[in-house]
Amino acid sequence: MATHHVLLLGGNGKVSRLLTPMLLQRSWDVTSIIYNPDQVADLQKLGEKPFSANNYGRLDVLVRSLEDVKSESQAKSLIDEVKPDYVVWSAGAGGKGAPERTEAIDRDAAIYFIRASVATPSITKFVMISFIGCRYKKAPWVDEAHWQQYLKSTRNHYQRYYEAKLPADEVLYVEGKKRKDFAGICLRPGRLTMEPAGNVSLGKFPRAEGTSSRPAVAYLAALLLDAPGVKNCWLDMLDGDEDPEGAVKRCVEQGVDCAEGEHFY
Repeated sequence: MATHHVLLLGGNGKVSRLLTPMLLQRSWDVTSIIYNPDQVADLQKLGEKPFSANNYGRLDVLVRSLEDVKSESQAKSLIDEVKPDYVVWSAGAGGKGAPERTEAIDRDAAIYFIRASVATPSITKFVMISFIGCRYKKAPWVDEAHWQQYLKSTRNHYQRYYEAKLPADEVLYVEGKKRKDFAGICLRPGRLTMEPAGNVSLGKFPRAEGTSSRPAVAYLAALLLDAPGVKNCWLDMLDGDEDPEGAVKRCVEQGVDCAEGEHFY
């Protein structure tokens, strides 16, 4: 098994805390970026080797404020310090607090780290955790009635978050296309829950409304990082009826890309 070093931005989030041991169990090293020093000791427990594990990766926890990253060069400086070959963005203000904070983290810092990652030849995969309705317009395969219901019931309530998040998703797609050896993967779940990981719907399906288990999101992120041949893409995800391993294999082999229909596709 090839070893990798993952830079996990937003390491104390619920998805990140589930993802971290999945990566360590693959004998990969993880550098987790958090902003609150009070969380370090608790997070480091995720790096404790289980008694049954033969090979377990190393977890490093660094305290850094993503809100204070104001340029691509600052993002590149952290990347050069950590020296990862994979990056996962699971950070964000999520629309909470002042609008400027959401814009500084979910839009600006994300874009700086995307551009810095693409500019780093040793980085070959970047997984962005986004959400299914983060689009400029309805996907061609989504039912119009379902889309309008989704806008009314969900997305319109998170307008600030959507407006900050979407430019970063677009930049990951556009910049990721510039390198043949780089995969910018935007994983796009629905309403997040803490239900146990189960089967999923991954790719194109006729609805945008639905739930996504956080453990399943984390597991899919790990599978996509581990998947040989995965290309630059957006992948929508809800709880469903296909096993995660089969869903990832199908989407990779078929080149499924949910960015279809967007102006930059």
